[in-house]
Amino acid sequence: MSVSIIILTYNEELNLPDCLKAAKLLSDDIIIIDSYSKDKTPEIAKEHGCNFILNKFVNQGIQFNWALDNVKFKYDWILRLDADEVLSNNNIKEIAEHLKNPISEAYEFNKRIIWMGRRLRFGGIYPMKVTRLFKKGSSRYEERTEENLIVNGKIKSLKYDLVENNKKNDMYNFTIKHLHTGAGECEEYINKINFSDSIQPSLVGTKSQKNRWLKLNFYNKSPMFLRGFLYFIYRYIFLLGFLDGIPGLTFHFLQGFWYRFLIDCLIYEKKK
Repeated sequence: MSVSIIILTYNEELNLPDCLKAAKLLSDDIIIIDSYSKDKTPEIAKEHGCNFILNKFVNQGIQFNWALDNVKFKYDWILRLDADEVLSNNNIKEIAEHLKNPISEAYEFNKRIIWMGRRLRFGGIYPMKVTRLFKKGSSRYEERTEENLIVNGKIKSLKYDLVENNKKNDMYNFTIKHLHTGAGECEEYINKINFSDSIQPSLVGTKSQKNRWLKLNFYNKSPMFLRGFLYFIYRYIFLLGFLDGIPGLTFHFLQGFWYRFLIDCLIYEKKK
């Protein structure tokens, strides 16, 4: 055991037991930063012996950086997990093996998303690289709505997928979550907030840098209300999202079109 684990939570009683059961096989230093949950999340965390800390939520990046600045970690390596992610035996063995003799400052996973009972393979959703394991002091998150981890050093890829299977990712919770994140993206767009801690947009950089460049220089400059539809067509048709059947249709329509259309509605409403 040479890694500390941070999990951000809010009303995660459905997901948290499976997440913690696996996490405890890797670490005896599990820290939960909770945003004042109203369900059984605190009881579940304490039953599993976690360090349970309350902090007001602004966005994911700010919450995680607060933990980096205020929590005393037992180990020099930190793994961020979401409550709907469960480490496999292969994940645990691979992480333990790499940390015996680390060759970089951070490691990234391929994230596998389960939506409506189906693994999503197309539409640009897989492979999705997420950097989650890093040496303490080497990394911080952007403090914006769509945050990336900024690593001062090398990033190596891990072999085994990290699986997200959110048990509360029904239509109601999906809508509520995206109403909140949509409001955050609207605020950043309207106020043209310049994040000094952001990754540098670049067409020749990492996937995150390319995505940021495309968003700032192409998507944000495209016609409002039309751009969400074009983005959906790109993902669903050109990136073959339709091959994931009905789950693919619903995911790409909601996350690729509806969510982006919602943000444009919020921007329009704010400007009026």
